[in-house]
Amino acid sequence: MIFTRGARITGAVLCAALAVVVAAWIVRDLRVTDGPLDLWWSWADQDSGRAAAPPATSPLDPVLLVVYAVVALVVVRSAVAASALFATGLLTLAVRLPSLWVLNSSWTDGRAPDELRTRALLCVVGMLGAGVALLVTALAGRRPPDSAYALTPTRPTQGVSVVAFLLLGAVAGIWAAWEVYWGQRLGLGAYLDRVTGESALLPLLGTPPGWLNASIALLCLAAAVGALFHTPFSRPLGMVAAALLVGVGGPALATALRYELLDHFAELATIEQLSLVSLLFGLGAGCLALFALAREGEEDTPGAGPYGPARGQEPEPERYGYGYGYPAGGGRGGGGFGPPSPPSPPSPPPRW
Repeated sequence: MIFTRGARITGAVLCAALAVVVAAWIVRDLRVTDGPLDLWWSWADQDSGRAAAPPATSPLDPVLLVVYAVVALVVVRSAVAASALFATGLLTLAVRLPSLWVLNSSWTDGRAPDELRTRALLCVVGMLGAGVALLVTALAGRRPPDSAYALTPTRPTQGVSVVAFLLLGAVAGIWAAWEVYWGQRLGLGAYLDRVTGESALLPLLGTPPGWLNASIALLCLAAAVGALFHTPFSRPLGMVAAALLVGVGGPALATALRYELLDHFAELATIEQLSLVSLLFGLGAGCLALFALAREGEEDTPGAGPYGPARGQEPEPERYGYGYGYPAGGGRGGGGFGPPSPPSPPSPPPRW
């Protein structure tokens, strides 16, 4: 299947609009903090307390901004544009859907003014609508190729598929194991609070940790299974999942370096050691998966496919003398082999 030009333009416009919304909130937080460094430590859960108002964004917002901007730029000519738009829509729903109940919960009344909460809720509704529109566009914009030169999806190479399966599959297992652990340790009621966000001090546009970890595990699992079967959608979905891992692991690494947690690793409790190792492993796996999946894929149909030969493998036209295009069986109506028959004389004009 190919992706139509109208769907590509629609997807690019939607991604650009989403990038503008996320950028506006980041700019707002830069104004209420003491600058990029102060906002960074606020994202890393190390707020200096000097901000005029608590930041509304989280470490995932820069990830969303980069993903939206990159997809908006490359979707017009990308061979995996449909999969990229679908993965971007899934990312938007996974990160922004919890804000529908977080912003409407009573326990957020004292964290931000009503005007700011209303503005955030309207932006969230708009982003979710754009995310659903991305999913619809990705599904409705596919068409059968109309020529052998059509831009068909590409698959990750065998080596890239193996690397992505191992890395993302391992992350999916680790993140799922952590959620099982917290579910058993906290009990059902407290664990549901972890999923809904009531047990965590979140920024206004933050994602509850239980919901986020479950989303990362599911996205990584889907991308790993897709890579195992060498599917075209595994590349963009794996890159989206890897970007989430970088957004989660980057602040963890910064905090560990700032407070020298790695130097005093043996002094930490066992659960803290395992948590830090998991986050750093996720960061490394995300970086490696991004690097591997960013490589250009291979043709989906390396040989003759259901719609004719692949690009670059079309047969040479038969040449006869100085002209082209005559059928191999002779001239007009002629059979057999050899050069084409000379054309028949034209009909005489009327009343000749």
